[in-house]
Order: sequence, then C-alpha cells, then structure tokens
Amino acid sequence: MAIKVIAFDADDTLWVNEPYFEQTEKQFLILMQDYLSHQGLSQELFRIEIENLRLYGYGIKGYILSMIEAAIKISEGTLNIAAIEKILDLGKELLQKPIELLDGTEQTLQRLHSNYKLVVATKGDLLDQRRKLHNSGLGKYFHHIEVMSDKQEADYSDLVKRLDILPEEFYMIGNSLKSDVLPVLAIGGHSVHIPFHTTWLHERIDHEVHHERFRTLDSISQVPEIFNA
Repeated sequence: MAIKVIAFDADDTLWVNEPYFEQTEKQFLILMQDYLSHQGLSQELFRIEIENLRLYGYGIKGYILSMIEAAIKISEGTLNIAAIEKILDLGKELLQKPIELLDGTEQTLQRLHSNYKLVVATKGDLLDQRRKLHNSGLGKYFHHIEVMSDKQEADYSDLVKRLDILPEEFYMIGNSLKSDVLPVLAIGGHSVHIPFHTTWLHERIDHEVHHERFRTLDSISQVPEIFNA
C-alpha cells in the first residue's frame, strides 16, 4: 500500500464521547419526566436534533439548543426559567468533561507518526474539538486537524485534495461505519472500523460492509499491525 495519510476520527475513536451524551440525556429525561415518558422524550429530542443538524451542525452546542427547543415544545411553553437554566448547566458540564483516552491510543500514534502524516478528521464544533485535542495531549502527533461540517463523499474528496494526495493514498480509521467507512470507500480510499460499545442512533446502519479496502479491528492498538509499524 502506498499510503501517505492516516486519518483518525476523534470522538469514540481516540477518546470517550458518546457515554457522556447518554449521561446528559438521562438527566434531561429525569428533568422532563412529568411531561412525557422517557421513551417519548428521547424520541422527540432525537427528532429535533436531526432536524436541527442543517442549522447547527454536529456538536455539543447544537445539542444544548436542541434540548432547550425540545423542552419548550414538550412542555407547550410552560417550562419555567429554572428548568431552562438546568438544561444550560447540563450543556456546560458536557463541554467540560475530562478527556478519557481509549486504551492504546497514544502508543498507536507514537508508532505511526514518524512514517506517516497523521490527521484528525472529525465532525463537531471547531472550538470544542480543538479544546479536546489540546487537553488530550495528542496534538503533537498530528500534522493536520480537520473539523468537518459533515462526513459525506464530497467532504472527504475535499479533504484529500487539501492534503494533496490521491484517494488511494488515504486511510481513515473510526468507529462509525456510516461516517468513517462508507464515504471513504466510495471515493477510493481505505478504511478501518473500530467499533465502540455504544453508538449514536444517527450513526448506525442496518447492513454489513464487505470491501477489499475495508477491515474491522477490535482495538486501536491493532492499527500499527496494518502498516507493519
């Protein structure tokens, strides 16, 4: 393989993320449980989140706004200011969660960064993702940080052009088949899927992936083996 760039997703690939969102949602459900069942609340919040992606994009700030909107709609405008403030507090707590690296992450980057250009390719809020990367202590291993508004084929094609490489020289590693695998394979790149124990509903797909340029690993620690590093 003439691979020049190895790109890593950030959330739930380098460090823990989705469990924090799940904890926050549980607190939101408890706050709003007088208005609707937990299942009903969760479904309505998810619907509003997806509807708002085109306006806010991915990330915690858009999630906070979606929680507030859901709370107002579910309560039919009767929710008091104290409850709104509580939702804001939940969002601020989420923004300040500690960085918990996944096992083997730094050792993997250490083994790869001397021979390959390493890139962070992630979705989310620019300020928040840069904060997390800084706090993780991993920034020194990466040549480039790309916070993408989305991860569609066109987004990866643009990234490959900016990196001045061919798609077949690009290897993407992440926890989402929908965002980190399928669009990369579609443009001619390579991809590794490292499943995380929990995945946001929006990132799930209902079919298996079989492709000559794709493989699944159990841990990020196994990545260097692909490149004999």
